[in-house]
Amino acid sequence: MSEREFMPLNIAVLVVSDSRTEKTDKSGKLLVDRLTAAGHKLYEKSIVPDDIYRIRATVAKWCADEDINVILTTGGTGVTGRDGTPEAVNVLFEKELEGFGEMFRTLSYEEIGTSSLQSRAIAGVANGTYMFCLPGSAGACATGWDKIISLQLDYRTRPCNLVELMPRLREK
Repeated sequence: MSEREFMPLNIAVLVVSDSRTEKTDKSGKLLVDRLTAAGHKLYEKSIVPDDIYRIRATVAKWCADEDINVILTTGGTGVTGRDGTPEAVNVLFEKELEGFGEMFRTLSYEEIGTSSLQSRAIAGVANGTYMFCLPGSAGACATGWDKIISLQLDYRTRPCNLVELMPRLREK
């Protein structure tokens, strides 16, 4: 059996923050650096405030773009009054990947202990597009990308990965 070839994906990155700018954003930059270093393509990057409707509008627009394979969000997954990323994107999911949040919190527990329970990191599929919603810290983004997302977005990962399922995501 021959080795599989890497398949670069088009990935959009959304930073959810009331205070970050392109200059001060570390988490979105980390994700962009990691995804491009892995061989994927940054399709678009945007920063929106912690507002459910602005988040949902951006993510919905990206889900409608058939050229985007994956959406990564960072920020808005906590428990404060302005944290609303899960509420913004949950309604767009056709399927939720519950295991992502569970795995993320398990890995985070090894790094930050019981503080990991404050994360509402989620993932799912909408209109054939994978979405991963990560906390706003650069450390959380590194954990999510390095230990879960990068492996599942690599066609060479065995025994299985999310890339090999992409042609079947829009089946009815």
